[in-house]
Amino acid sequence: MRILVVERADIEEESWRNIMKKEELEGPQTASLWQFYERLQESVCVVDMDSHELVYANRYARKIYGIGTMEECRGKKCYELLKGSSVPCTACNHKKLNPGFFLEEVRYNPVIKKKQALKETMIEENGKRYRFELGVDLSAWEQQNRGYEDNEEMINEGLRIAMMESVPEDSIAALLEYLGQSLHSDRVYIFEEMEDGTFRNTYEWCAGGVTPQKENLQNVSFQVVSLWYQKFLQDENVIIKNLESVRETDRPVYDYLEPQNIQSLVVSPLVREGKIIGFYGVDNPPEQFLEHITTLLRILGHFIVTILHRRNHVRRLEELCFQDQLTGIGNRHAMNEYVGAMQPGKSIGILYCDVMGLKRVNDQKGHREGDKLLIRVGECLKKVFEGHAMFRIGGDEFLVLCEKIEERELEELAELLNKEMIERNSQMAVGRVWRAENDEDIDHLLKEADERMYEDKRIRYAEISRMAAGE
Repeated sequence: MRILVVERADIEEESWRNIMKKEELEGPQTASLWQFYERLQESVCVVDMDSHELVYANRYARKIYGIGTMEECRGKKCYELLKGSSVPCTACNHKKLNPGFFLEEVRYNPVIKKKQALKETMIEENGKRYRFELGVDLSAWEQQNRGYEDNEEMINEGLRIAMMESVPEDSIAALLEYLGQSLHSDRVYIFEEMEDGTFRNTYEWCAGGVTPQKENLQNVSFQVVSLWYQKFLQDENVIIKNLESVRETDRPVYDYLEPQNIQSLVVSPLVREGKIIGFYGVDNPPEQFLEHITTLLRILGHFIVTILHRRNHVRRLEELCFQDQLTGIGNRHAMNEYVGAMQPGKSIGILYCDVMGLKRVNDQKGHREGDKLLIRVGECLKKVFEGHAMFRIGGDEFLVLCEKIEERELEELAELLNKEMIERNSQMAVGRVWRAENDEDIDHLLKEADERMYEDKRIRYAEISRMAAGE
């Protein structure tokens, strides 16, 4: 991995050849190779792009990031050491890097509180990919290292990071991550109000060592945050400097926050067209920055509301593209996407279904009744096969794909489906296929299930004919 950022002209040709020869003999991580970077007064970091492990940081980088020796970094992730995070960075540039090209950008680093000019590239060596990053400190030149007094700097950088992401969810995740790191807080989160009046924690970022709470904070009653809403309606944020101060005055909030080890927080409303749609906040920030955070959240809240609105539009478009509008389950496009992402080696169960009597209902009672029949069928499938992949792939054809399922379980679910269909006055012919390992061509399995479905349909119609004849 020849990651030499100094100009070749500055090194004698003979020295250059000696270093390259030593590199080939000893591997890319030799002490001699890194000596080129040790005395450089700018940060140099090298990361294994597949494992995210930090394989090298020069003396200047180790100093600003608080790293003692490289031995301490063995097996540790770059985002742990350089970002203070327990998960990979949302705004990671790995996908944007290519060998032979440098990605250049100016970014404010909230961990070291410095503005840096970054140069990043990918190095490929011996089947491995490395990200090489050179960071030039701009703080002294542009007087950007002013701590938390400069709201505008932090807001602009947060917006820049969020807008780099094309997917709304990624934009939100990147912004929360940046806020959490910049404000040295334990957790940053968003709660959205649901149609039933409850609140759900829909997004969160947690610092390293902090236990995520998102899964525990679903369907939160309005009563818990009712006092907060009184402040929101007066265009005020909620600031709790010490949780014990609300033990008696706001017991519902205290009971929710105390088990989460929250001592202080700042929460700001999310408002769209004059209506409060939720709130977002920061847990356990440094006390001296509480008032500063209040101003910051108030300004960024408008941007978050815009992203959430865009997210809703994207979700609606995805529903239109991948969801059958009549039954609410996946359509053929969704099936193709799902099948394309299936991994071999897992057990697979397939049910190929055909709604019986749909044409007769349409002809005799009209398409409205035919639609009701299809809706009933969809409800039967959703009730029995919740958690599995279901698709309407034709006018009267449905498909169920069950990964990681035992054959006996598939048989039991098929029996439950038949009982559910009888109760809902509908009937389907079903072709069932199961494999212990999904290592066959999926089209072949679907064809086999389709053939079994037609055989089941033939048997069912024959039975109906015998009953009609009084046999």
